[in-house]
Amino acid sequence: MRVAIAGAGAVGRSIAAELIDARHQVMLIERQADQFEPHTVEQADWVLGDACEVSILEESGIEQCDVVIAATGDDKANLVVSLLAKTEFAVRRVVARVNNPANEWLFTDAWGVDVAVSTPRMLAAMVEEAVSVGDLVRLMTFRQSQANLVELTLPEETPLAGKAVSEISLPRDAALVTILRGDRVIVPQPEDPLEPGDELLFVATSDVEPEIRSALGY
Repeated sequence: MRVAIAGAGAVGRSIAAELIDARHQVMLIERQADQFEPHTVEQADWVLGDACEVSILEESGIEQCDVVIAATGDDKANLVVSLLAKTEFAVRRVVARVNNPANEWLFTDAWGVDVAVSTPRMLAAMVEEAVSVGDLVRLMTFRQSQANLVELTLPEETPLAGKAVSEISLPRDAALVTILRGDRVIVPQPEDPLEPGDELLFVATSDVEPEIRSALGY
């Protein structure tokens, strides 16, 4: 993929390095001259300019990108970048960083955001996930579809132990996408048995989350 990242601070550079390691093409757009440091991520293409300006985005060829990541430390700038990328340049996937959780409600498809990543929320979710065995934990929201990535860890005394995946009667708008078992990532098949300690990852809409709990016996 070709990925454009608005904001070449510590977060933007870290994302760029990870994507380059995964063999993606990366372009970093940075408006502050003191943070324009191409030597820090040499494999990336660097553009000095304000990603909130249409002319800069045009010059950078952002319409050729598969993904745009708005990763600045300013929520207003991230919203503007997201909106321009989606509405002016028809970028297929827009991911935006949320710096202030109070602004999270703005990061929707109305502003061109497909996925909003709130570091405080994700950290809280990770803590909750680590201590909440047997309860459903929301890890991420996919704004374009209004679906969530949710997780439930089966406790040692789970009544589902030994039961096949096909025996779980999930609601219509929910899907079991992955089972994490130790260091294994399992793509669930209907005949796969469940075990205590399994981490079940679902994609589901918010309104069916109570039904998922019921289907799992919680």
